Amino acid sequence: MKKFLKVLLIFIFIFTVTACSTPEKEKTDAEKFKEEYESLNGTESSSGKTIRTISISEDNPFVYATEDDIVEMIDNNETFVVYFGFASCPWCRSILEEMERAAKDQNINKIYYVDVLDIRDVQEINSEGNIVTTKEGTEGYHSLVEKIGDVLSEYTLTDSEGEKVNLGVKRIYAPNVVVVSNGKAIEMEEGISDELKDPYSTLTDNMKKYTYNKFKCLFECYNDEQNTCQKNAC
Repeated sequence: MKKFLKVLLIFIFIFTVTACSTPEKEKTDAEKFKEEYESLNGTESSSGKTIRTISISEDNPFVYATEDDIVEMIDNNETFVVYFGFASCPWCRSILEEMERAAKDQNINKIYYVDVLDIRDVQEINSEGNIVTTKEGTEGYHSLVEKIGDVLSEYTLTDSEGEKVNLGVKRIYAPNVVVVSNGKAIEMEEGISDELKDPYSTLTDNMKKYTYNKFKCLFECYNDEQNTCQKNAC
């Protein structure tokens, strides 16, 4: 009996050590993306508003990449789709579900994701009316803007009188979804309905339909090998 108990205790010890030492399964990019975005559901934004609750599927197509990764892919003349945004961006959260649905319907199984929250430069208009840089963007960000600038919007600010000031440079806004064909950016889509004035407000069916159709067009363009895709075609 003592021998049996001794063997049993040894077995339990080995089992416990083995179980404790087994490394946790590494999460996929899809799992990380879902967790990153859904973790903010219903929380409070920096402006005091409630962050939109969204549901991302477990088999979503998003793959994490850096700005330097995208620059390298462009230099290698690759063809791909890339989404620029960040988890707390209210405009991004207003289009993500419909973008993912459109991607699945068009059999898009990979969309690179670049978090732009901390990589961009930030310009502001000071109290004297001068434009000043309050944060420098990364070298990779500036290289990226140069390479895909043809499809990007102008960087604009609003002055104290409510007038738009064009800074004369391009900017990657959030969200921006860009199709790159053989190293050349050929189309960009935001997918935001003009009816959506407050990104924290409830999305109507018309808003969702608009977003879905915009990304459906964009992904059809991508699937057509971009030969027939023209700038602003969607």
